Amino acid sequence: MQELALAHDHLPKGVEIAHLHWGGGTPTLLNPDLIHRLGTAIREFAPLAKDAQFSVEIDPCEVDQDRTDALADIGMTRASIGVQDFDPAIQRTIGRIQSYEQTQSVVNALRKAKVDSLNIDLLYGLPHQTADSISASVRQVLSLNPDRVALFGYAHVPWMARRQNLIPTEALPTPMERLALYETAAELYLKGGFDQIGIDHFAKPHDGLARAQKLGLLRRNFQGYTEDAHTTLIGFGASAISRFTQGYAQNSPSTSTYQGDIRAGRFATSRGHILSDQDIVRGRLIECLMCDFEVDFQRISDECGVSVASLHDLCAGVDHAFPEVVDLNQDGFSIRPSAHQIVRLVANYLDAYEMAANTHSHAV
Repeated sequence: MQELALAHDHLPKGVEIAHLHWGGGTPTLLNPDLIHRLGTAIREFAPLAKDAQFSVEIDPCEVDQDRTDALADIGMTRASIGVQDFDPAIQRTIGRIQSYEQTQSVVNALRKAKVDSLNIDLLYGLPHQTADSISASVRQVLSLNPDRVALFGYAHVPWMARRQNLIPTEALPTPMERLALYETAAELYLKGGFDQIGIDHFAKPHDGLARAQKLGLLRRNFQGYTEDAHTTLIGFGASAISRFTQGYAQNSPSTSTYQGDIRAGRFATSRGHILSDQDIVRGRLIECLMCDFEVDFQRISDECGVSVASLHDLCAGVDHAFPEVVDLNQDGFSIRPSAHQIVRLVANYLDAYEMAANTHSHAV
């Protein structure tokens, strides 16, 4: 709350919050009183716009009706529930025990509190996961009638998340098995009436993501797919990332360092990146690929103020790097439908900042 007050002093007058997200862990650990106090502090920082969206990550193991009602009282419009997988054996392996009945109870509480939208996350590529087990989990998710779902690939990065050292690597599916798991789940979501959004989201036709995709307005930032086209995103808390027109800034990931800076009345920014003109162009190219699986050179030219010729130069060779995957012509390029799941690899080709091999997991 001190960071909110500090940031308020640097805001221009008249600013409103268009999208608000509580995440980065388990916000529902807060008791109802703290939820109300934080909600009040945020409104003192800046008022919510009339049509603002307010989403909250909810752990079914750490929430009750009082917390749900408190979140609804302060304006929550969408709840995001992490499931991972409903199979008990898989849950025991990954150390995430969460029954279907427990999740269903939370969904019922959210509906009772008249929360407008429900999002459920499921993972593929988990240890011991099979086509039958992921099919069963997807069907259970569908029975909860969510408005949108995310189908994320499990990232096995024990060098970053030490608890993953307890997961037996021999139980993890092979790359081809991971792809098959994704395709099995995706097919069930499509049959269940969802539209596919990008590479890892599905949404009912009435959902904002589906509408944005149909209108060509879908966007993607470091948090994932969104219909929010605003260029300023302010993050609060330890390790939080902010995005401004000029670039990115990240708070210290050390909780003690973060708290010390804020209590001393200064921002806890520990690192940042100033965007160059080419960063902005490359970023927009990658965003178009991730959202639409195609790039329109004239559109990028108009948006970024660069020549079509320079875009041709920037994308030169992408069709040779990915033969039978990318179709390149004078107007732009697209990724063939059969290769949509490797769009990250094509995007990486356009990225000027190469990541070390040990900082990420599978592309699919």
